[in-house]
Amino acid sequence: QVQLVESGGGLVQAGGSLRLSCAAAGRTFSRNAMAWFRQAPGKEREFVAAISWSGGTRYYADSVKGRFTISRDNAKNTVFLQMNSLKPEDTAVYYCAADSTRLRVGTSRFEYDYWGQGTQVTVSS
Repeated sequence: QVQLVESGGGLVQAGGSLRLSCAAAGRTFSRNAMAWFRQAPGKEREFVAAISWSGGTRYYADSVKGRFTISRDNAKNTVFLQMNSLKPEDTAVYYCAADSTRLRVGTSRFEYDYWGQGTQVTVSS
């Protein structure tokens, strides 16, 4: 059974930092794009960041560019999201995703077929 398990969420004050991790089990995603999405209450799930299998290509949503960094460790089958200068509007459930079918790095949630259960990030003002 393939699983993506996120960790590292929590409550932080505005301006603070958190590091999310997503560990894959059941298969390797070392040759696949992976991404982070988030969903706030009453809103649709939105793209945050994506990374190619090699780490050579990375995309970010405009709202997080310069503050968030996506990275991966293929030896550990893990992807990370370093979040700095957090704002209250970053509050959401953050989901890890993997694309097992395409070679290119996607930014649409419809391009990803494996998902984690999500981890809550709450930023207080």
